[in-house]
Amino acid sequence: MDSSLTTASAAAAGGGNGAIIPQSNDTSPMDSSAAAATQTDDSKQNLTLVINSIQKTLGILHQLYLTVSSYNVASQLPLLQRMNNLVLELDNMTKLAENCNIQVPMEVLNLIDDGKNPDEFTRDVLNSCIAKNQITKGKTDTFKSLRRHLLEDLEQTFPDEVEAYREIRAASAAETKRFAQAQSTLPNGDAKVKTEM
Repeated sequence: MDSSLTTASAAAAGGGNGAIIPQSNDTSPMDSSAAAATQTDDSKQNLTLVINSIQKTLGILHQLYLTVSSYNVASQLPLLQRMNNLVLELDNMTKLAENCNIQVPMEVLNLIDDGKNPDEFTRDVLNSCIAKNQITKGKTDTFKSLRRHLLEDLEQTFPDEVEAYREIRAASAAETKRFAQAQSTLPNGDAKVKTEM
């Protein structure tokens, strides 16, 4: 492959051969949601730049493999150019990676080292969460059933006390509901509406 074509295509793709896209640190006052959206966009952009750099590095490594596998004296200059491109791109990748804050669990890295698919880790975590959720749901259902049976037995033995208990519970629930509604009411009487993001 012609190295001039490689350089031209890398320049067209952007961020190649050690070129770093400068980012301005000048910020104007913005509200917190706009700042959070900007940070999310910046982190996505940084991640995209790192992914592009990784793909470019893989392309350079493939070119190096092809050059080395068919090496002759005439291919020494392209080999040196590709080696320099690899060093520059690895340096660029390191600089871009400093702007990314990605945390990978050690279990995932161990799976990759063992030659396994890292999706297995995700599957195992989800299955574990589902199992724990089912156990917790079983416990809560058991407690609800116990409460219901106790109230039935108590109602047969102490009907007046159970009726008083139910009235107290109803009054307490109504008070809690009124308090929650008061918390969500604005001074002008309008209700607060939660915006979902």
